[in-house]
Amino acid sequence: MIDKIAWLHLVDGRILSTRSRGKDVYYLPGGKREPGETDAQTLVREVREELSVEIAEPAIQPAGVFEAQADGKASGVVVRMTCFTADYTGTLVASSEIEEIAWLGYADRARVSAVDKIIFDHLHESGQLR
Repeated sequence: MIDKIAWLHLVDGRILSTRSRGKDVYYLPGGKREPGETDAQTLVREVREELSVEIAEPAIQPAGVFEAQADGKASGVVVRMTCFTADYTGTLVASSEIEEIAWLGYADRARVSAVDKIIFDHLHESGQLR
């Protein structure tokens, strides 16, 4: 089991996604917990590292937990994505290992990871992702 934290940030029916250097697939911003970190601390750190913005910790709200086969891993290796929404301050800029920031709609579902496809379906069915 790969345990990850992700930020769901939607604007006008599109979701903020990132693509790492050397990858073709888009992922929701976030990542793995460091030893001793809470979900909120992981979210704040990962988003700061990847997008150079500051998550407003008091505004963090749970948005669901999703599981799927982990991309590029052996069959049976599952990724669990614990998702949160939150406000932020700053200007979104690709940094660290992130090569590109993209605003994706439901039509872009084929371009994202397996667990993100499940999240896209959930957001589309609830009317949040167009």
